[in-house]
Amino acid sequence: MIITPLLVMFMVVVFILLFLFLNTVDKRKWLTVIISLVLTPFVYFYMAYPFINIVSNYHHQKYFDAQAWTEKPALRYEMIDFTIESDTLKGKSKIEVESLLGKAEWLTWNDTKKTHDTNKWNYGLGIKPGAFTDEKTNIEITFTNNTLNKLRVYTEPIIFDEE
Repeated sequence: MIITPLLVMFMVVVFILLFLFLNTVDKRKWLTVIISLVLTPFVYFYMAYPFINIVSNYHHQKYFDAQAWTEKPALRYEMIDFTIESDTLKGKSKIEVESLLGKAEWLTWNDTKKTHDTNKWNYGLGIKPGAFTDEKTNIEITFTNNTLNKLRVYTEPIIFDEE
């Protein structure tokens, strides 16, 4: 475990809250301090830390890996930021992109032609973790002259099938 200033600050807050709570139960200060010191790590790691992880939407960033992209599509959101920033796919042909990402999951609809646009591929990136997440993330890849031109990340609401 890495001790950071934020961890120390949160532990101090938990200690103070426990001390104040236990002080209402028993007025002996020395006993309250000892019990608070013993209980603080347990309360922090089994109550406060899980709660913080549930309500925050922090997620790890990973390097692009073609095998992980195809095998774990629900975790693609972890790789997409690095993929866009590093220009991993920029300038690649449709064949190269298909070999890295797999076949397009769906094509963008073109209203003027009333058909799917074969130059706009879409992939689902998964749902970012968090208690209040109500959107899923996708990426649209645009090709011009059979070469990747643009990557656009967008979100859409999660819709569950009704039975």
